[in-house]
Amino acid sequence: MKLQFILSAALMAGAISAVAVTAPVSLPAGTNTSPEATMKALFGDPVIVQAKGFEIKQSDLDQVLTGAKANAAAQGQQLPPEFSVAILNQLITIQSLLQVATPADRAAGAAEADLQYTNLLKRFGSVEAFDRQLKAVDMTVADLRNKASQEATAKAALKRALNITVSDDSAKAFYTKHTADFEQPEMAHVRHILLMTIDPQARAPLPTNTVAAKRKQIDDLLKQIRGGADFATLASQYSEDPGSKEKGGELPEFARGQMVPEFESIAFSLTNNQVSGVVTTQFGYHILKKIDATPAKKFAFSDTLPQVNKTVADICKNEAESEQIKLLAPDYMKKLRADQAVEIKDATLKAMDESVRAQADAAGSNAPSAPSAP
Repeated sequence: MKLQFILSAALMAGAISAVAVTAPVSLPAGTNTSPEATMKALFGDPVIVQAKGFEIKQSDLDQVLTGAKANAAAQGQQLPPEFSVAILNQLITIQSLLQVATPADRAAGAAEADLQYTNLLKRFGSVEAFDRQLKAVDMTVADLRNKASQEATAKAALKRALNITVSDDSAKAFYTKHTADFEQPEMAHVRHILLMTIDPQARAPLPTNTVAAKRKQIDDLLKQIRGGADFATLASQYSEDPGSKEKGGELPEFARGQMVPEFESIAFSLTNNQVSGVVTTQFGYHILKKIDATPAKKFAFSDTLPQVNKTVADICKNEAESEQIKLLAPDYMKKLRADQAVEIKDATLKAMDESVRAQADAAGSNAPSAPSAP
């Protein structure tokens, strides 16, 4: 639970919206149809969960899974089969809690969703960049805000139902126990120009003559920059990094370990406004320009984290609340699901859910028991 993960969770409105905006989805050339729409056209959109007051369709699950699979693939990972059941159960939990939410719960959820949306806009840099990322997974801003609001409302309803309360002393105790988690590492802030030497879709090297031409072009761009040309203007014109091209090559701040080693080494070694030579990475040829750097910092309990516009105290309170929820929620949700007659209609998902639950029960029964009191 390092700081970057705490911030990520707060920014992304939990798992539902997080996986929906993390990574773009690659579609076959010449099509504007989303994977979910294609599956729906081929197989329909069956109800996979039926309950008193709500139902969940296959498309609801597919939309979340598409973003999650794309994000995992971008990191060279593959999601385990049981991941789909975990997401389905989260969707069930949210919808079940929405059935018992009060107007006050919904107001709290809407306020939290507004804050998360504002912070997400800051993270992506512009409304346009945010919209592009959402369109990649066939979502709109309205869809995202609705999901974030539902999730926050569900959490508010659960906290109320479980009578979760965290005192200031408890929040401070959590901070004392996790002080190291609120340390922000040194951050580098750079612009870059990238000329790619691989095919971004196939991840295969470009032809040798194309790579040679790219090398000649990057050398020429460096010469222009050394001669006084504006770095941001050249980045907007020539860089092949779609994520930063429109912002003059500017990348979000990053810590060590988040970029490939060759890029990271140069980024942290440059001084403010200094321009690098040509840097070769697995992606291609880069030129970097240092904007500035943020020194390492330990956040105090009363500090505000600008990335999420929340105080450390509030985050500690939320995390302490989450610990209580994890302890108390299972029994409550089991009863709520029974009262609402929740039924997983899809046979494959139902069997997988029963298998996962059986394994969890077995693991619990095999856990060592607490020693008897003397």
